Amino acid sequence: RPDLAAALRELRSQYEALAARNLQAAEDWYRARCARLHERAARSQEAVRASRREAGECRRQLQARLVEMESLRGAHQSLERQLQELEERHNAEAAGLQDTIGQLEDDLRNTKNEMARHLREYQDLLNVKMALDIEIAAYRKLLEGEENLFNMGSVGLPSLNSLPSPTYSFQPRSFSSST
Repeated sequence: RPDLAAALRELRSQYEALAARNLQAAEDWYRARCARLHERAARSQEAVRASRREAGECRRQLQARLVEMESLRGAHQSLERQLQELEERHNAEAAGLQDTIGQLEDDLRNTKNEMARHLREYQDLLNVKMALDIEIAAYRKLLEGEENLFNMGSVGLPSLNSLPSPTYSFQPRSFSSST
């Protein structure tokens, strides 16, 4: 009989050695795998932290932009109100100036009409003055003629009747003004 027990023990020791090597290889593989996974997890955690920091920075920038946008929106609304107030004020001033222009144009028309009336009256008075000047000149001539007659003394009454007697008449002209 061969030594079966020894062969079995040897087989058993080989199996145990193989199992120990396999167990050691599995543990080494597991540890290497865990180390790589831990390293990868650490890198992933660092990437997650970096992403969170970046997301936080983006949120802060977004909040700053929102605050700035609200500020600009308020400034825009304020400027729109000011522009509307300026337009209303400008329209009111323009309407006031148009009224003033209308009044000044009416005053100008009235002044022109009054000036035309004064001009007509002046021309009528000038015509009257000229007629009176002509009449005064005629009377002066008559008076000078009578003075000459009295100074001469030798002229008789019949010669007075032979002097022509001038007749003057006044006819006022009516002028129309072109203004």
